[in-house]
Amino acid sequence: MYTRSLLVTTVFWACCVSVLAAGSAAAASHSDSTAEPETAPASHPIPCPSGALTRDCRGQDFDYFVSGNPAAPRPGKLRFGLLLMGGGGYVDAAYAELAQRAGRGHIVVLRATDDHSFDPTDGKLGPLFLGKWGQTVSCQTFTFHSRAAAFDSRVIAALTNADGVFLAGGDQANYVHYWKGTPVQKSLNDLVKRNSPIGGNSAGLAVLGHYSYVDVDGGSLESKDALADPLGRAVGLEGDFLHFKGLENTITDTHFSARSRLGRLIVFVARLNKKQGSSRVYGIGVDERTAVLIDAGGTGHVVAGSEGSAWVVTLNGAKWVVAPGQPLSAQKVVITQLTRTGVLHAKTGVVDKPASVQRVSVESGTVAADEPLESMMLRYHVPAGED
Repeated sequence: MYTRSLLVTTVFWACCVSVLAAGSAAAASHSDSTAEPETAPASHPIPCPSGALTRDCRGQDFDYFVSGNPAAPRPGKLRFGLLLMGGGGYVDAAYAELAQRAGRGHIVVLRATDDHSFDPTDGKLGPLFLGKWGQTVSCQTFTFHSRAAAFDSRVIAALTNADGVFLAGGDQANYVHYWKGTPVQKSLNDLVKRNSPIGGNSAGLAVLGHYSYVDVDGGSLESKDALADPLGRAVGLEGDFLHFKGLENTITDTHFSARSRLGRLIVFVARLNKKQGSSRVYGIGVDERTAVLIDAGGTGHVVAGSEGSAWVVTLNGAKWVVAPGQPLSAQKVVITQLTRTGVLHAKTGVVDKPASVQRVSVESGTVAADEPLESMMLRYHVPAGED
């Protein structure tokens, strides 16, 4: 009797486990259809071979991740576009726009680090481009560890075959140090000439403009420091890196409102125009979880699904003083807010149907407490753990 009872109990619990396992599998299957794909790369990948790259691998000069088939034909036509993404999270519609303008073909993602650490999540964008962002036929990611990678024939071959390129976040100084004066720089500029779309998020956005801020000391310049010494060494500006049509007269900035970067962008614009003796150069600051699309006609708009705004900084009609050893003084700097309803004319910085237009002033590096955009102009405390 005891043996029979034990057998019945055992069978009962085995059935329960089986049902629960089946339910979990079904739930997982349902979840996979809507959730972002799991990261595929292993934590300890194989070393990169000396020849062709066919699978995820780790190398001395770069790490490599691949999804899909880089040899497959591109399904659609190329359409030019620049996707300016402010960082702080994904704007799915912007990545989908990049994939569609690339003809759902071959996307190359570029990253860079200042050491030789390996991060398996660097490969996470591949499954997203092949899935929820547009069913592209392939996505290859290169994480640079050195300048030598910018001369590697396999990297250049991937860029030559690319239909669209995405520059990821991180530290834009690494991009300039690793790529300037190399075949990678030439390849990126050539891509735009043949109408391939290019997007950049955070640090990737920071180098899309004709002019770029480069954090020469390995930190991130605060507005209060830029306003105090606009010609100081910390205000590192690069003007001969990437030359993309539609952004010939611009400098871009990221994490804009959240990190109170309006003050430093005013400094960048004033310093560049002082050097040129003009007021032609203007700035575009993009908020977090926000993206701006610049199309082939040179017009731009905020992409659907964006949570913030873009801000255009111009010196037309303004008066400013940039002098060695002196803080910035500037009066009537024009700040134009671009939202979904507005249209940016990228060549000039003019915005049709702006959400707001304001003029702000700085006196000897000081922002008045009653300045309408004071909270965006500068901050005095940096949150712990901010990257």
